[in-house]
Amino acid sequence: MEVFFTMLLNNKRALITGSTSGIGLAVARAMAAEGAEVILNGFGDADEIAALCDELGATHIGADLMTAAGCEQLMAEAGPVDILMNNAGMQHVAPVDDFPADKWDAIIGLNLNAVFHTTRLAVPHMKKQGWGRLINTASAHSKVASPFKSAYNASKHAVDGFTKTVALELAETGVTANCISPGYVWTPLVENQIPDTMKARNMTREEVINDVLLAKTPTKKFVQPAEVGALAVFLCREEAGNVTGANWSIDGGWTSE
Repeated sequence: MEVFFTMLLNNKRALITGSTSGIGLAVARAMAAEGAEVILNGFGDADEIAALCDELGATHIGADLMTAAGCEQLMAEAGPVDILMNNAGMQHVAPVDDFPADKWDAIIGLNLNAVFHTTRLAVPHMKKQGWGRLINTASAHSKVASPFKSAYNASKHAVDGFTKTVALELAETGVTANCISPGYVWTPLVENQIPDTMKARNMTREEVINDVLLAKTPTKKFVQPAEVGALAVFLCREEAGNVTGANWSIDGGWTSE
């Protein structure tokens, strides 16, 4: 007897920003595994990106999302999408009275303004077809603050509010809007911070992990990128059609207090 399996995201086009590495790449892999036509966006080595496109059967658009024009370029080249995940982001750490103004503008530009521009351009098609999924990568810092991260905290709190507003506006259209808010995710970017922190604080590797990076995480475990990918896929399921306006924590209990 032949058994046929239907993948969840067959015939869906998914655009994930900041998806050439880290969380975004894990989401792209999870969605491609469920049959989605994936569009990658982000920077990196051209050969490595070409290999990712081959692996996932994906296309890549290298638009710069720091400006409205770059976002418009991305959405024009991507064409109509069924799933949009805004994941691109950046960070800078400094006291507020020492925070470079250009860094503030850049972080707000990428972490927040780009979310607005891609969303406003994706929504008309989603509304017209009566189905769509808007997913924004926020952060544990969309719920709680940490010192020296004023721009990042502000942008992620704003993404949470923006997502809820869009969810309310689209509540009767078949389009959902949700945030995913990870804690520390085990990516090369995080792993590469450990040696410098060991040296700066005269700590062992284990002390840096447990007492610095995971100090506020009750489980003492990093979030794995694939866990974020699995949650993103769940939010795209038909069974999640009534899940909207939510900010999904995946942070080992960091924000549960």
